[in-house]
Amino acid sequence: AQKGADMTATVSLPLRQAVDGATVKIQTASGKSVTAKVPAGVSDGQKIRIAGKGHPGLNGGPAGDIIVTVHVEPHPVFEVQGKDVYVNVPVSFPEAALGATVEVPTLAGHTVRVKIPAGSSTDKILRVRGKGLTAKGTAGDMYVRLKVVVPTRLSDDARKTVELFAKATDDADPRADFIRMAKV
Repeated sequence: AQKGADMTATVSLPLRQAVDGATVKIQTASGKSVTAKVPAGVSDGQKIRIAGKGHPGLNGGPAGDIIVTVHVEPHPVFEVQGKDVYVNVPVSFPEAALGATVEVPTLAGHTVRVKIPAGSSTDKILRVRGKGLTAKGTAGDMYVRLKVVVPTRLSDDARKTVELFAKATDDADPRADFIRMAKV
């Protein structure tokens, strides 16, 4: 008796289904349709074995397995790295400059209030403990990456205010060390 050969298949899941788990139909290369349970918390590129659903065995041997490679589709808001979740949060210039508290969605479907420190810039990362994925009893963290959004159109009053701000801060050079660092 000889075990049957393994088959391979690929399945693509939205992030929410990968986090929560899902039941999917898989079409094998031989045209066979198999239903499989994808466990909660599966990550991109992870392989799942479906025992006994591959090619039949020889001389009464057991059937092979199906090895399923899971592809997790990108999400427009969340990015998962291990148990940690990253989220890009748009903030206005006043919120970044003066500080603010904003509502941020979590992968679990709730929101959390996150305090933005005054003087924050784009790509500043703030950590929210315990709001990532939960696996093996421990929760990962959520990392909030700030993205300062500048309005594309300004009213005359807003333009005048920005010009006043520019004059009041003309001694602050955001590229002061930039040229020096480029030469290193």
